[in-house]
Amino acid sequence: MKKTQSLSQLLNIKHPIIMAPMFLVSNIEMLVAASKAGITGCIPALNFRTIEEFEKALVELKEKCEGPFGINLIVNKSNFLYKDQLASCCKHKVAYIITSLGSPEETINAARKVGTKVFCDVTDLKYAKKVESLGADAVIAVNKEAGGHAGPTSYEELLPLLVENCNIPVISAGGVGNHQQLDKMINLGAAGVSVGSLFIASNESGVSTDYKQACVDYTAKDIVMTTKLSGTPCSVIQTPYVKEIGTEQSFIEKILNKNKRLKKWFKAFTFYRGMKQLNKAAFGATYKTVWCAGPSIDHVTAIKPVAEIVKSLTNG
Repeated sequence: MKKTQSLSQLLNIKHPIIMAPMFLVSNIEMLVAASKAGITGCIPALNFRTIEEFEKALVELKEKCEGPFGINLIVNKSNFLYKDQLASCCKHKVAYIITSLGSPEETINAARKVGTKVFCDVTDLKYAKKVESLGADAVIAVNKEAGGHAGPTSYEELLPLLVENCNIPVISAGGVGNHQQLDKMINLGAAGVSVGSLFIASNESGVSTDYKQACVDYTAKDIVMTTKLSGTPCSVIQTPYVKEIGTEQSFIEKILNKNKRLKKWFKAFTFYRGMKQLNKAAFGATYKTVWCAGPSIDHVTAIKPVAEIVKSLTNG
């Protein structure tokens, strides 16, 4: 894979933008709209409760999308459906897979056989070089301004470091809310960008109006990191409920998270519990409101169609 290839060249799309996979938020309608607007969308496989639902969605996406779409796979042991999800992606030959939270080796080996590209979420150079050695087609440099599971490093530090030291394309995730910021990432050497939070407040998004409006009303100053949802730092809007429960795991939770015999099961339980909590908040009004989002909601001024959001990023 040529290091100099842009995301547009990699996927044959007009603009070098991935609509980032967002748990519970991303849906078929959003990905279809993204393809019509000249970008590509990616959806978490875990947005579908069963393999049957997932397979049905893949068929529909193949029929309706005017360009390539991707699937995000959680590749660690917390995702009990991983192997079946990977098999479905290969069966339907999706354009690309984005791997998160684990080793992508099995995914890369399986995807290569059917011509599916694999982009791997990374937060540091060591892991970026590791996935490159395994055969990844690109890395997604997740910086500390990303929504959801963010990294610990600023894009100013992380992006140039990976661009200089990696021999495959580097896609930047986090810190893009308008076309000036997109241009800045490209000038720093990014092959393209992954943008998520802007699209939560889209017409096509299926989450509640309250969640969408929160992205309009709150700002970057209201984004905090919590380990309570999945055990891994995750960015959320600091609603009154989040302020009340705090953002750190309890002493007992931290102990269980480090126990060699129990941590696998506790991580899976924490992930499951956190995702159920997000699900309740995303689709209905509830006092226990936890909404995932990144600092780029600073640039969300209204609920708009996906096509208009893409125009704001591309200056189209």
